[in-house]
Amino acid sequence: MADAFDGFRVGAGYAVVEPDKHRPGSFTLVVDGTPQSHVDLEDPTHLAFEYIRRIGHAIDLLPPGPVTALHLGAGALTLPRYVAVTRPGSRQQVIEVERDLIDHVRDALPFPRGASIRVRYGDAREVLEKLPAGLRGTVDLAVVDVFSGARTPAHVTSVEFYRSVASFLSPTGMVAVNVADGAGLAFARGQAATLQSVLPSVAVVADTGMLKGRRFGNIVLLGSPGALPIAEMPRRYSSDPLPSKVVHGDELRSFIAGAPIVTDTTAVGSPEPNRSVFGA
Repeated sequence: MADAFDGFRVGAGYAVVEPDKHRPGSFTLVVDGTPQSHVDLEDPTHLAFEYIRRIGHAIDLLPPGPVTALHLGAGALTLPRYVAVTRPGSRQQVIEVERDLIDHVRDALPFPRGASIRVRYGDAREVLEKLPAGLRGTVDLAVVDVFSGARTPAHVTSVEFYRSVASFLSPTGMVAVNVADGAGLAFARGQAATLQSVLPSVAVVADTGMLKGRRFGNIVLLGSPGALPIAEMPRRYSSDPLPSKVVHGDELRSFIAGAPIVTDTTAVGSPEPNRSVFGA
């Protein structure tokens, strides 16, 4: 293992892998002051960040056994590690624009033994279009967690982008999207409306404070060309150390509240958070 405490350049920014003072064997990837990922090398099933646990719960509700997974955005590869350990034999592809980031993370924080994780480098949307044709229609799990600094770039928020992602899903596959937003949730509502225009089964997962637009934070969108396991979700999410609510059906329509579908011509990046959000 390399010296995990050395900082390194990521594009025009600066990143560092910092030890978790409260959990031995755990580390946090911080990019330009923004915590991006948390990894527990001794127990990759431990998911520290709230939104990552929400995606982890959704992964746990997929049918048993190995999965074919596609991750757009890598960070410290927390979820690929989780899938590798909880679903041995899974085949995973990761798309990440920052090669230096992955090189450093893989050196400082090695993958679990036996993990089948292939990393492709480049812009998420561009590389998505270059993936093997045989992968289309076969993906059980797609995770969209693309950030440039603390913001999601506009070109991975549009209906055209989500159609491309959806084309890779199997008939029962699921996509999980990490959305960061603040007061009013205009960006999150637009993303929910856009994903729902592409996939017939969509749900929003967040804590009640976020859903009321009281603070900046993360909302997870889940979508599937089939049926999401809605009946099983409330118990799973309510039992989390930080419980969250599953919004679907009529509640989802109220949440969207007429928000316009985002297109390539109208897309904007996610809001910039106040730096105090990461003070803790």
